[in-house]
Amino acid sequence: MDSANLPDAQFPLQNLPLGVFRPAGGSPRGGVAIGDRILDLGAAVEAGLFAGDAEDAARAAAGAELNPLLALGNEAASALRRAVSDILTRGSGAESTARACLANAADCELLLPVRVRSFTDFLCSDEHAKRMSPTGALPRNYASIPIAYHGRATTVRASGTPLRRPNGQYPGPDGSIVYGPEPSQDFELELGFYVGPGNRLGEPIPIGQARDRIFGYCLLNDWSARAIQFWEGQPLGPFLGKSLMTSVSPWIVTAEALAPFALPARRKPPDAASPPHLVDPDDQSSGRLTLELSADWATEAMRLAGSAPQTVTRTDFGTAWWTPAQMLAHHTSNGCELEPGDLFGTGTLSGPERGSWACLAELSEKGKAPIDLGGESRTFLEDGDEIVFRGRAAKEGFVPVGFGECRGRILPALPLA
Repeated sequence: MDSANLPDAQFPLQNLPLGVFRPAGGSPRGGVAIGDRILDLGAAVEAGLFAGDAEDAARAAAGAELNPLLALGNEAASALRRAVSDILTRGSGAESTARACLANAADCELLLPVRVRSFTDFLCSDEHAKRMSPTGALPRNYASIPIAYHGRATTVRASGTPLRRPNGQYPGPDGSIVYGPEPSQDFELELGFYVGPGNRLGEPIPIGQARDRIFGYCLLNDWSARAIQFWEGQPLGPFLGKSLMTSVSPWIVTAEALAPFALPARRKPPDAASPPHLVDPDDQSSGRLTLELSADWATEAMRLAGSAPQTVTRTDFGTAWWTPAQMLAHHTSNGCELEPGDLFGTGTLSGPERGSWACLAELSEKGKAPIDLGGESRTFLEDGDEIVFRGRAAKEGFVPVGFGECRGRILPALPLA
């Protein structure tokens, strides 16, 4: 397919991300993205395109959620990926049969790929942590452990789901406490990753095994109601300001597809070395990823005028303090049980320069510095505004792979009774 071979293709043969889609008039089913098409795994199984371990993996991924495949682990995903690559390679001998199993992505609805029963959001950007701190200093424990909070799994939604502005409690301009629509609605540009095989309660996952438990990655927007969040956050941390909704891109880019884009773990200052339970030689040599991430902003007026969205953030996961394996290993270090399909967020991935700050609380300096959007001015999101995240892994000598989009538009708050 020509669409898979274009220079800016999101889903070339080297990617083959997994997801769940609903064709027009059909039911949800598992699929693999290739160019502008989706390989229907159930149809491919019935057509006899798979055998052995790959067939077992395809059957596990053919239903309305990918959890059964995630439970099988990365070896199963790798067998499936090799088989799909062979099937979709020009001249494979299965070309005509495979074409009958392809759906036009534009005609399909992309759904949440897994049943998420647990969501955890981390804080792995020291640049973000310093700018969001009331004192401008990092928390005392920042360099010792990956900091995180438990999010709300029931409000995780696939890209395209609109966000209803929440009502909540916060101090008004005169200092009085009010209840009403959130005045400082924000986004947070993050990378998400899904757990494959989990662990039993009371049995930690060692850092040396943690990378094998990470199935794949997505883009993640942990929408933040800042006025509500800042008011309620002490002493127990995020609650209603964060649980309103978390958006994820619908395709899971497997850990294997991203292997060529590995980076060494971030070098720590001598007085901030990672604790022993989070240090593994392989993870230190190749535990991070080079991923370009961006956020585009479109207002209602921009859409009506036919104007292109404005890119307000460009950042990279390479700035992360902790590796994904360190986050996962630390999460289970107390014996916490993880399950296939559990979702982790890296936290806001802000870089050092202003153009890489990855949320509006930073970009607008908590509402003090308006952002110019080509004739319109914003400090936070207004009703009708839309945010679109994009991600791309690129490295010299390798075909770049993309993540698709993570998109969401702001709807007005419900009227107060």
